[in-house]
Amino acid sequence: MGRIIQSKVEKVKIRLTYFDVAYVDMRRRGGIIMVNAVEAFDAKHLKSAEEIPAFRPGDTVDVNVKIQEGNNTRIQTFTGVVIARKGAGVRETFVVRKVSFGTGVERRFPLHSPAIDSIKLVRSGRVRRAKLYYLRALRGKAARIAERRDNSAAK
Repeated sequence: MGRIIQSKVEKVKIRLTYFDVAYVDMRRRGGIIMVNAVEAFDAKHLKSAEEIPAFRPGDTVDVNVKIQEGNNTRIQTFTGVVIARKGAGVRETFVVRKVSFGTGVERRFPLHSPAIDSIKLVRSGRVRRAKLYYLRALRGKAARIAERRDNSAAK
């Protein structure tokens, strides 16, 4: 449970996702001031920059996901092309697409999820869009993405 704020204004309990209870002050003007509960939650659950590589749409990544099967936990690798990133902070997600046995499979991952064991950048792709939803309609060689080459090391 959160702590109770002692003030002269009306106290209101608001249920929030992943929180027990957060208390909010309702001011007479009608504005709501949070007790930095959301910011504290975000800071606690964000992964560090070392755990998340810098990847963009068009990049091929290996996402190692923890799978719970009864009492056992195993790691499953999902390898594919990042077709979208969305959101910020704890709410950031990314979509990975792969073709498995001729069928396109897309999976959306929360970036800071504890179910993600690791993310590894396999290959950088050169694209000119932030969302690569057009890849859904392409088949075979048409769905290939050119590799992005870093020329800074050559200089």
